[in-house]
Amino acid sequence: MSTKLGKHDVNGTENYTSHSTKTDRTKMSSFSLNLRKYFVALRPWSFTASLTPVALGSTLAYKSTGDFSISVFLVTCLSALSVHAAGNLVNTYFDYLKGIDSKKTSDDRTLVDNVLPPAVVSNLGALFYIVGCLGCFILTIISPAKMEHLALMYFGGLSSSFLYTGGLGLKYIALGDLLIFLTFGPLTVMFSYLSQSGQLSMMPILYALPLALNTESILHANNTRDMESDRKAGIVTMAILLGKTGSYFFFAFLLFVPFIMFVLMGLHFSFWMFIPLICVPEAFSLERVFRDDNLQKLPHKVAKLNLVLGVLYTVGCILSTKTAFVL
Repeated sequence: MSTKLGKHDVNGTENYTSHSTKTDRTKMSSFSLNLRKYFVALRPWSFTASLTPVALGSTLAYKSTGDFSISVFLVTCLSALSVHAAGNLVNTYFDYLKGIDSKKTSDDRTLVDNVLPPAVVSNLGALFYIVGCLGCFILTIISPAKMEHLALMYFGGLSSSFLYTGGLGLKYIALGDLLIFLTFGPLTVMFSYLSQSGQLSMMPILYALPLALNTESILHANNTRDMESDRKAGIVTMAILLGKTGSYFFFAFLLFVPFIMFVLMGLHFSFWMFIPLICVPEAFSLERVFRDDNLQKLPHKVAKLNLVLGVLYTVGCILSTKTAFVL
């Protein structure tokens, strides 16, 4: 005996399947959109400022002591990126709360356009701080460094990321530039070096200076662009104190002094330290953009330079002999 499906049954099955497929596609599209909202809120374009010092610190540890662990490197990246992401969210939250970000002037659209509600941004920041702390805890197990040394540096970085706009709000009293310079330069490089080698040394702090200056140029470009809106909001940044002309000279200092340092390092330590000079033409291009007052996308462009510069600097260190890291 054969069983036949009627036309109505076939059409019904097709309609159900079609409806189910459309529903699945709608859910996937909604999930992708929500995921993108969260990702953009983290400001991932700025993550180079965390990754490059971690890579540099790990390279310095390997070249000077011979110690390198891929698992320690990955967990250090996780910790640094988590604190950086949390700091970005805290910055977004407090800038909005204090009325500094507005629909007309803000480059960060997360809260001013109601992409995410403030409570979600705040909770997401707390979540990333927790992830960072978990990473630090793992490092205390797998790293040769003493727990108290790792904890001191990690929580120093965590406090800095929060105090930039939260708590004391150092950004609002012209101390944000100094904080960013120290955090994304000597502190992060030293944290990475310590995680790999288990040792404390002045050498990674000195080698961090060119990268720290270039990283600070990202923030200064951002603050110069937002100078007028920040002034109206009643806060004080380094850019406001220096004015347009002073900010230009400070930006040029941050942009070009690292290359002078690379030349000196190339002459006295290792020929491979000349490699980052490949970025000099791009630096002049960005200086011209700043001088022409075309600042809207400048921080993103400087962040790209920061990534390339950091990679080339790290490669130069890898190719150098160990004698270049004996101070």
